[in-house]
Amino acid sequence: MVRLRDLAELVRAPAALSVPGDVIAGAAAGRALGPGTAGLACSSVCLYWAGMAANDWADRDLDAAERPERPIPSGRVRPGEALAVAAGLTAAGLAVAGLTGGRRALAIAAPLAAAVWTYDLAAKNTRAGPLLMAVCRGLDVLLGATSSPVPARAPAPPGRSPTIPARAPAPPGGSPALPGRSLVGALPAALTIAAHTYLLTELSRAETTGTTPARPATTLAATLALATTVAVPPASGPAQGALAGWYAVQFGRSQARAVAEPSAARVRDAVAAGIVSLPALQGALAARSGAPRAGVVLAALVPLARRLARKVSPT
Repeated sequence: MVRLRDLAELVRAPAALSVPGDVIAGAAAGRALGPGTAGLACSSVCLYWAGMAANDWADRDLDAAERPERPIPSGRVRPGEALAVAAGLTAAGLAVAGLTGGRRALAIAAPLAAAVWTYDLAAKNTRAGPLLMAVCRGLDVLLGATSSPVPARAPAPPGRSPTIPARAPAPPGGSPALPGRSLVGALPAALTIAAHTYLLTELSRAETTGTTPARPATTLAATLALATTVAVPPASGPAQGALAGWYAVQFGRSQARAVAEPSAARVRDAVAAGIVSLPALQGALAARSGAPRAGVVLAALVPLARRLARKVSPT
């Protein structure tokens, strides 16, 4: 029987702290924050964990040479068990999405699940790998925009109880969006998270071999540019800029070290930093969309993710 710790290592459990923020950022940008957001975040985590388990199953022969400490090559998890975990989590993620957001959520969750499996089984070691992984995280953000805000009730007419439904209240920062407009409104946030993911995936391609200083230097410059675009327009209070700056420091500092010493260990450290610092970027996006409290809560996950990453590797 698989031990809980080995299962946590298989699915990179601490890295899941970087996932709910995708959905929350998308919901905030699409004016769709509501009770369904939590359910969609759970669906997102299931699909993320499924992808991690499928990744290790697909890479089991390569990991035997390059990452023998991982659960499958070390013998702690059998390949069939990893594949079953991946399939079960995928089914769970799709089921939760359907139960929470209905057909609208499934219309995003199903392509997301397909993209995750395609990346793991076919595209990861190709030139299309970073782009497809970016698509996965972009779809994850759009999944959040399929939720519905809390419905409100109209004031009761004299002598009647307040049972007449009214339009949903506007989330912080604007009026509630119509379903189609929710996805359109979330597109900038989805593209931002996709850009971060592309940079991170491109950097991770050298985490077992090391690289030249040019690779981390390029991703560092792009990271700083990305943080700047999130921090500047539109201004919605101090949280937006502060969180974007914190993201730049957390991820940028480790990349700067990899520029100075582009060894495999330094690159892995930079990749881990990119994973655990993502909630700060998601928080900045939520704050930019008028939900600064949600943004601060997301960013508060960064120290916890960093501590957990010392116990279970997120890469």
